[in-house]
Amino acid sequence: MSNPRLAGRYAKSLLDFAVEQNQMDKVYQDIKMLQGLCLSNPDFVNMLKSPVIKSDKKQKIVEAVITGRVGDMTIAFFKLLINKSREYNLPEIVNAFIEQYNELNNIHTFKLTTAIPVSDTLKESIINKIKAETSYQKIQLETAVKEELIGGFTLEVGDSLVDASILRDLNDVKKQFLNNEYVHNIR
Repeated sequence: MSNPRLAGRYAKSLLDFAVEQNQMDKVYQDIKMLQGLCLSNPDFVNMLKSPVIKSDKKQKIVEAVITGRVGDMTIAFFKLLINKSREYNLPEIVNAFIEQYNELNNIHTFKLTTAIPVSDTLKESIINKIKAETSYQKIQLETAVKEELIGGFTLEVGDSLVDASILRDLNDVKKQFLNNEYVHNIR
């Protein structure tokens, strides 16, 4: 069950505590690792959300998975989540933490979607172009591949979308044919 308000509160608490303890960058790296774990391992997320598995078993499984990979503050935070029966919200909390961290550090995340994978040099040139055209100086570029775009790209930031894909162009042409815009102009 999605609960963005709860996720935001837990994320803010962790972020505030990390700033207070001067461990913000270490905790951020731990949270990025946990985000990768949640995205790449759906079984881990299902285990966290399972009402059948008891809290003490979850605690042992989580400790076995993350011990040695994350810092003490992150382990203590995870124990708190399990003790409060909030472990099923971990993916949301992780995402909320990263959003709040980026906002605090004025980092803007752009999502580039293309039909084929892009090279690192192209990524760098896109980042440089964004920096030149906007006031954003700290940019994080996420890439995704969607073959159905056929060609071109889509670029998202926040609620804004730039769609320069062949798929969009084809859909525009299709819409023009369905609306018979040219027939109406002849009459």
